[in-house]
Amino acid sequence: MTAAADAAAPRPGWKLKTKLVLTGIFVAPVLLFTLYTLLVLNWSYSDGFRSGVLQKFSRKGWVCKTHEGELAQFVVAGVSPTIWLFSVRNPRVAHQLDSLVGRTVRLHYTEHRGIPTTCFATTNYFVDSVAVTQ
Repeated sequence: MTAAADAAAPRPGWKLKTKLVLTGIFVAPVLLFTLYTLLVLNWSYSDGFRSGVLQKFSRKGWVCKTHEGELAQFVVAGVSPTIWLFSVRNPRVAHQLDSLVGRTVRLHYTEHRGIPTTCFATTNYFVDSVAVTQ
């Protein structure tokens, strides 16, 4: 072989390098999205308690079914209540809330901001425990 033929011939391993680069281009965004979602779902922005009348609790969604609820918080009697929307990820807590609609409850929640999809919840507030107050 001549020097010109050697220069024109492809280097060994170029196919493997091309496959690795293309795989990285497609895998890196999926991996970053997964890591971000895990971080947002497991690290809470805030947590606390809310109490009021459990007004509504349902399971909704076209593809991803989530448990969603409404808590009516009364500040002063005779004034319209503030409605607080929340989600539940724990099936045990969802089962408890299902039987408490219409009752006054105290809910413990964690707030998770920046959730990238509604497959985990419709709201940023996840209720993780419930207690009946009356």
